[in-house]
Amino acid sequence: MPEFRKSKLQGVIEIYPKVFRDERGYFFESFRQDWFQELGVDVNWKQDNQSYSVKGTIRGLHFQRPPYAQAKLVRVIQGKVLDVVVDLRKGSDTYGQSHSVVLDADQHNLLYVPAGFAHGFSVLEDAIFLYKCSEYYHFPSEGGISWNDPDLRIDWMVEDPIISEKDEKWPTLATFTSESEGGF
Repeated sequence: MPEFRKSKLQGVIEIYPKVFRDERGYFFESFRQDWFQELGVDVNWKQDNQSYSVKGTIRGLHFQRPPYAQAKLVRVIQGKVLDVVVDLRKGSDTYGQSHSVVLDADQHNLLYVPAGFAHGFSVLEDAIFLYKCSEYYHFPSEGGISWNDPDLRIDWMVEDPIISEKDEKWPTLATFTSESEGGF
């Protein structure tokens, strides 16, 4: 059974699987539905995504609006990233707060992110990033929060980040909060 670490943001769970190593290499279970059922999380995974990013890249902070909001299970299979989530759930005690964890291919750790969070990551070493999603990608529902919003005070741990044009244009958390009438 893996080690589960709950974050201060309700529902966000760091997962550290049991890795079996020997002279041939290693083996571990990266996903089991019964783990989540034991934690009270019942997710029907619908889509897997994979990206490759070079060191210094920041992707995010992204989300999909309800009813297409996505829960995600994320990990890296090569490299290292700083994974970041921001609580956007209306009425949540931790609304607007963030949680970050280094996902490392050598550690094989994962992060479970419930629906209702913005998600992003910075690339600390060239990385292949995998994520399961509970909903299909739905372009009209796509949204984001500014990665460098000073109110979020996120230390992305990279200098001179590589940012997409789209990610440069997302609104601040304050603007999102106003436009969404307090979140999702």
